[in-house]
Amino acid sequence: MIRKAVRVVDQRTGTAPFLRKALRYVFPDHWSFLLGEVALYSFIVLVATGIYLTFFFDPSTERVVYHGPYEPLQGVEMSRAYQSVVQLSLQVKAGLLIRQMHHWAANVFVVAIVLHLLRIFFTGAFRKPRELTYYIGLTMLALSLLEGYLGYSLADDLLSGMGLAIGYAVALSIPFVGGNLALLIWDGEFPGSQDFWPRMYATHVLFLPVAIGVLIGLHLFLVASRHHTQFQGPRKTQRKVIGTPTVPGQAPRSLGLMAGVASLLFLLGGLVQINPVWLWGPYETGLSTNGAQPDWYLGWLIGGLRLMPPWEPHAWGYTFVPNPFWGGVTFPLVVFGTLFAWPTIERRLTGDRGFHNILDRPRDAPHRTAFGLAFVSWVVLVFFFGSADRVTVFFGLSYVNQLYAYWVVVWVLPVLVYAVTLRVCRGVQRKELVDAEQERAEAEARAATAPEI
Repeated sequence: MIRKAVRVVDQRTGTAPFLRKALRYVFPDHWSFLLGEVALYSFIVLVATGIYLTFFFDPSTERVVYHGPYEPLQGVEMSRAYQSVVQLSLQVKAGLLIRQMHHWAANVFVVAIVLHLLRIFFTGAFRKPRELTYYIGLTMLALSLLEGYLGYSLADDLLSGMGLAIGYAVALSIPFVGGNLALLIWDGEFPGSQDFWPRMYATHVLFLPVAIGVLIGLHLFLVASRHHTQFQGPRKTQRKVIGTPTVPGQAPRSLGLMAGVASLLFLLGGLVQINPVWLWGPYETGLSTNGAQPDWYLGWLIGGLRLMPPWEPHAWGYTFVPNPFWGGVTFPLVVFGTLFAWPTIERRLTGDRGFHNILDRPRDAPHRTAFGLAFVSWVVLVFFFGSADRVTVFFGLSYVNQLYAYWVVVWVLPVLVYAVTLRVCRGVQRKELVDAEQERAEAEARAATAPEI
């Protein structure tokens, strides 16, 4: 049946060689390689639900008075943007379901990319000839964080306003150019002019999705052209790939995964509440005391802003580096800069410039694994401190005491993680060598004592 379909298509298009190669493409038979597909299918759901939401959202800051079915907001003055989100959530058929699916899809998209990145880092999949694929993935992650930030900022609720105010302060803190940059982006002092919201809306629904879609296309093209990496195993070499062909193995599996991701997001959107904007209320400058929190993927940035000591270099009556710059600009630049630089750093430290199609086990690269876990623990600790205010509210722990504790732990724990991980990896390597030597000796002994036939 497949040959007949290929023949029919080839007679009309001359694409049989391409189709034959595509149908014979071999995929790795390991669950971790499906994380990239989860991200892809989450992005498809994001685009589909986003298109639906654009029919009902009004990106305007024009002031109106709410007269809808939600009693607590009756007679409250708000922007058209916030009013349209409340109406979309409470009055439009399937509006709340689609909006929550969209929000959950954004979270799953970022989760899948982060987990995919961790798998790539700890197995050495970023090495030659896949450095460009790795860089594209990192760029996609950075744009996805910005896209998520703009997405929940459009609602103009209290969470949105607080997030934009923080972003404005971070932009202002950039030395020398911060003031002009903030005025350029917001088209005036915060909260900006009437033109800012349409700009943000266009960036969220058009420019960034197109950019992310192009990066996904490039990423898939490079993966296919250089082929997938594969874990170590029998008969697997740097030149020989063992796995599942597109048809009949991978295609049905991938379609099932797509249906599963879409179904999960549908269930989450219908059963698990997320970002109830009608509870936060419209943004007002003097209100900042309710439980609204940014999405989890921005927790590490909030933690960085809160954790930084009050460093503000002054001279001749000027503040050269305002405090928000350290946690809001320097910290994310250090994180992404380290990730972007790591392939070059490892290549220079190890002198390894060869092609790699077989993945490392984490214990096979002790220093990379130790550094990676230490680096992750450092970022995770900063991420946890982003919730220090919630810890104070729910558990009564002093915010100041938490701050002092994190100032110590955020530097001590990564060093301990590095040392322990390095020791464990080397210990496992030694045990494997001893076990292999013992097996070889036992095999030689059995061969020596075997009766001759």
